[in-house]
Amino acid sequence: MIVDPGTARQVDIYKLMIGAIVPRPIAFVSTMSAEGALNLAPFSFFNAIGSAPPLICFTAGVRARSDPSKDTLRNIVRTGEFVVNLVSEEIAEKMNITSGDYPPEVDEFALAQLTPIPSDLVKPPRVKESRFQMECKRYLMVEVGALPGGGTLVLGEVLRFHIADDVIDDNFRINPDKLRAIGRMGGMSYTRTRDRFDMVRPK
Repeated sequence: MIVDPGTARQVDIYKLMIGAIVPRPIAFVSTMSAEGALNLAPFSFFNAIGSAPPLICFTAGVRARSDPSKDTLRNIVRTGEFVVNLVSEEIAEKMNITSGDYPPEVDEFALAQLTPIPSDLVKPPRVKESRFQMECKRYLMVEVGALPGGGTLVLGEVLRFHIADDVIDDNFRINPDKLRAIGRMGGMSYTRTRDRFDMVRPK
């Protein structure tokens, strides 16, 4: 099959991309409004960009509704700060609860029974139950489409990492069996990161 994005429906392009570009890591993003309201939401269009400076990115998609922008994006536009919390198997179901479409006044921390804890350098709190957290400041924002299926690419510079002690060793190696990260597949599916194999790079 050959698919031409110029003639295919947007919903079909979306299904192709989320079904084939897998597994995708999940950015569990905590933000705070200018008025101090907390927000917590997952994003699976997420990845690392570079390490000097340490940069990550995620896309906040445009929703097909009267108020198309997400609370997360509005908060980052206004405050320039956010935290990316990685999602382990233990908090997968609670993360899923926060993926609903809630009014801005709803505190997803309370809704999902997750614990906000203070960050060191930014105002948005971290998720205590997450085993790897990154305090970030806005680095760059790029609109990549104003219609549903588009969104805003948010680049963040990591100001501070927080890692559970049993997840990392003295050589800064992350133990994936302790991190127990999950990934996003297509549809309603997720994957664990337990099944892995190694390959040595050619010299």
